[in-house]
Order: sequence, then C-alpha cells, then structure tokens
Amino acid sequence: MTVLVVEDDLKLNQIICTYLSNSGYDAKGCLNPREAYDLMYNSLYDLIISDVMMPEIDGFEFAETVRAINKTIPILFVTARDDISSKQKGFRAGIDDYMVKPVNMDELVMRVGALLRRANIAHEKKLMVGSLMMDADDMTATLNGKEIPVTVREFNILYKMLSYPKHPFSRAQLMDEFWGVGSETSLRAVDVYIVKLRDKFSCCEDFKIMTVHGLGYKAVLQ
Repeated sequence: MTVLVVEDDLKLNQIICTYLSNSGYDAKGCLNPREAYDLMYNSLYDLIISDVMMPEIDGFEFAETVRAINKTIPILFVTARDDISSKQKGFRAGIDDYMVKPVNMDELVMRVGALLRRANIAHEKKLMVGSLMMDADDMTATLNGKEIPVTVREFNILYKMLSYPKHPFSRAQLMDEFWGVGSETSLRAVDVYIVKLRDKFSCCEDFKIMTVHGLGYKAVLQ
C-alpha cells in the first residue's frame, strides 16, 4: 500500500514516513501540493496524508483538487487547526479523517490502516453467489475453487445479471452494454452467449439463467 505524505515541516514529514515504512507501507513524502501533483501524475497512491496550513496552496484547496480527480482515494488531514470550522471545511472538501497535531504516531498508523481497509472493501470488485466467486479485477469465475474459463463478454454478462438477481434484462439492453450502442450484430448473439453461460455453469446449483418470454433473461438465485 502506497501513502503520499504532504507536509511542509520536513522533520515531521520524515517522522511520519518512517513510522509508516516501519509499519509495512510504502510512504513517499513531499513538502507542498505542487510536488504532490507531480508525484501523483507519475505514480498511483492508495492514501494521502496532508497538512492544512501550507504556503501557496493550502490543504483545503489541495483536497478539493484531488477529490475532483479521484473520488475514492482516502485523504487524512494532520493539522494544528483544532477548530470545528476547519474540520467542517475539511470534510466538505472531501477528506475522510482529521487528526490534530501533535499526533500519536501509533494512532496515525491505526487510522491509516482503518481508512485503507474501508477503501479496499469499497473497491473490491468481487461477487459471491453460493459456491461461485466472480472477481471483476481478474475477470475470473471460480466454482468450488475451480476456475471456469470464460471470455470477457461472457464474464461481464453473467456478472451484470448476478449483480441484479430477478431483474429482467432485454436482449437490446445486453447488446447495447456489451456489444456497444449501434452494433450491427444481431440480437440473436445474446442468445448464443446465454446458451454458452448455461452450459459452462450447468453444474452450479446456486443460480439459474431464466428466459423472460418476449423480453430477454434474468438470473434467479436458488
């Protein structure tokens, strides 16, 4: 997990980075938001720790800029400002947590861990249906621990349907989403993919792909 520390107090910056590194994180420090923007342009970070009172660009503006680009990255303010208006302004800017200096480094590490856990849960793209586990990051489907080979389109269709069990999807809806709006492919291609999915997952007793006559298909959990 990579953490970006934006703090203009060099000594404190180094202390925070050292504590995080000793706790198993890959911590990178910089002294102001301009440096942070350059680092973020070239690398991906999992969490940001930022001071508030910094020259040129303060923490509030920095948080707003980051949040406009990245809606989900956790942002933790570490600042000497203890007034409620500053906290309100920070949370309105999109931060996730707020600590007042002087900070206890052990508590800081614990809060970083909590924020990252919540972020990972939110970002985890896994779908469990009984003995079937679908991982949208790896595009894999495993049944009782054994991987079932699927194409990207097969995976996407099944993942979509299982995400909304009992919800009927028309052939046109599935075609528009997984072949593209304006595709010249026949709607019958959807039927072909449904047949393939039914065949590949015939041994899975946790769901069935049902035909909705005159419309399309839906997944029903057993």
